[in-house]
Order: sequence, then C-alpha cells, then structure tokens
Amino acid sequence: MVVLRRTVPATGSQVHTRKNWIDPNTSMTADKPRARLTLNDVARGCGVSRATVSLVLRGSPLVHAETRARVEAEIRRVGYIYNRAAANLRAQSSSSVALVVNDLSNPYFAEFAAGVDEALAAIGFVTLLGSTGESVQRQQAVLASLVEHAPAGIILSPAEGSDGASVARAVGPHVPVLVFNRELDGAWDYLVMDNRTGARLATEHLIGLGHRRIAFYGGHRDSSSCRERRDGYLQALAVAGLEAAPRWRIETAPTRLEAARQVGALLATEPVPTAAVCYNDAVALGLQLGLVARGRQAGVDFAVVGFDDIPEAAMSVPPLTTVATAPRARGRQAAERILARMRDPSIAIARQTIPVQLIARESSCPPPDASGNRRHE
Repeated sequence: MVVLRRTVPATGSQVHTRKNWIDPNTSMTADKPRARLTLNDVARGCGVSRATVSLVLRGSPLVHAETRARVEAEIRRVGYIYNRAAANLRAQSSSSVALVVNDLSNPYFAEFAAGVDEALAAIGFVTLLGSTGESVQRQQAVLASLVEHAPAGIILSPAEGSDGASVARAVGPHVPVLVFNRELDGAWDYLVMDNRTGARLATEHLIGLGHRRIAFYGGHRDSSSCRERRDGYLQALAVAGLEAAPRWRIETAPTRLEAARQVGALLATEPVPTAAVCYNDAVALGLQLGLVARGRQAGVDFAVVGFDDIPEAAMSVPPLTTVATAPRARGRQAAERILARMRDPSIAIARQTIPVQLIARESSCPPPDASGNRRHE
C-alpha cells in the first residue's frame, strides 16, 4: 500500500511529496478486509454438511435439536451473517411482505402492523414497513424503493388522492397488492371496515341518548373511508328526521393534534351541537382534549364517539365510546390474504368488508337539559 502525504515546509516556499512505504514484512491484518464467511466455513467449523447449515438458517424442523444448537453456536462464534436477499434470488422467491401506511403516527396503524407482523413471523417471513405521510409523491417513491427488495407482496393503505394506475406503475405487474382501509381503482384484493354501518351505529347511539344536534368531526372528504362514514352518519340522521347541517361537518386532518386545534370551529357554530361522531379514535381523543381546553368535558356536557377502538380508547379519560374494528386481527387477515395470493396468483380478486361493533363507554352521555344544565353533575 502506498500512502501519499503532502507536507509544507516552514518557509512556505516549496511543497514536497513523500512516499511512505509499508514494510512488506509488517502484518496487514488490520487493513486487509476479511474474506466473507460462507456456509461451507460454518459447516467445516462444526462438522456438518453445508445443507444442514442451510436448513438451520431457514428454520427447518428437519434438523435435530442438538445439531441445530451446535450450528447456531458456530454461527455466533465466527460471526456469520445470513445473506437472505441472495438466498431469495437463488430460490426465485421472497420471505418478506411490504406494508405501506398513510399515517404511521396513527395508533390504528401500529396495531394493524403488529397483526401483519405476527402472521408473517409465524411462517418465518419479515415485514418491510413504509409510511407515506398522506403524500402521493412520497407513496410512489416508497413503493418503488420497496419493490427493489423484491417482496412477496404489498399491503397498502393508500394516501389521499391516490390513483390505481400510478400505484400499478410503481409496483409492476408481478407483485401482488392488497389494498386496505381506503378504496383504490384497479383489480386489487381489498380489505375494508364496514364504514357506513359503523358510523350509522354511532349516530343511532347518540340519537338514542336524546341528542338532536350531532356533528361529524374530522377526516377529509377526499378519503373514501371518510365519505363512507359520513354517509352512515347522514343515513341515521335522515331516518330519525333530524337536521344534517353542513356547518356541523368539520374537516380536519385525521390526527389528534389537528382535531384538538379545530374544536373552536365546532363550538362556534350556531346552535352548538351537543355530540359528535368522529372520523377515528385519534380525532375523538383530540376532540376530548380540545373540549377540556375550552371548559367542557366529554361524557359530561358533550358526547363523543370514535371509530377503530384502539387500545388507548378504553384507557382515555373518560373512556371512549367507539366503533370496534379489531385492527390487530385485521392485520393478520391482510397478511394471510396476501400470502394466499402469493401461493396461488390465479385465485379470484376478493373484496372483504369487515363487520364492526359499537362499544359504549363513558364519553357518550345524554345532552344537557333544556335549561343548559349538565345532566351528569
């Protein structure tokens, strides 16, 4: 190896270049890259065949426990790292599934992702996770990047404004895609909650408590899931012969922070509603925080119903009435469907609508009486 070092004399008048040669008898172990370990190296080290080492790395049940332990000990000793991508390429298969969500900060997606990962881990697969932040441009970049890792399939919750043709171009013709949560034009497997029924049940619950001025709070009309939930809300009001005033439909980003910020707009309407069906639980929890900041309290003088039943819903103050969608179970269901598609690409395209259930808790209460007094005080 030759090292070129430039030195400047004290006078600054001349620059010299000096060659420093390393003694060929000096050890170069520290500088010489170590050759990559192979399966054969591991096999020789523990006295088994290369095929046995390969079976251990793939988690095969065919290897005796004692042999497996010996191989795993040798792998740890020499620091062997399994090149799964190369193995997939050789086998022309993949042991990963990509999950792309539109809002990773939403606890619903955390639960959904946990369900996907549970189902995949049970068969030795891994989850590749991407988030789009509701950006169509970011979604295209994330999909293109994930496809480079050759996943067996993609589970996608589309960003608002997505179109199926763009998604199809990003993923190509050979990667199966399951769409969940929001609709996307194209021939995709589709998994969705029964949004209309859920919002209708939530609205009927509030009507049954005596509310006549009920808002629909949060979400954007460009989202198919939001439109479907609004439809269910409007259907329940129409059946009950109640006003469906546009001023009581407040749009916000489907996040806790934005929902808390927009409470002032809700309370500025005339007359003020006494209850709200919220687009999701994050919005509902944000609404509860915004009410407290303005001297009101959910479950006391304003009724709040969410949608999703994330784990936090039962632990909020007050506990949140919501529409249960079992997001972790839905994640497992999505993973199982994409794996079925991977095993048999010829199976019929399926649209699965998941039934939902209203869970009544303390955040929903009767409205104040005619004099404006709080009924729960």
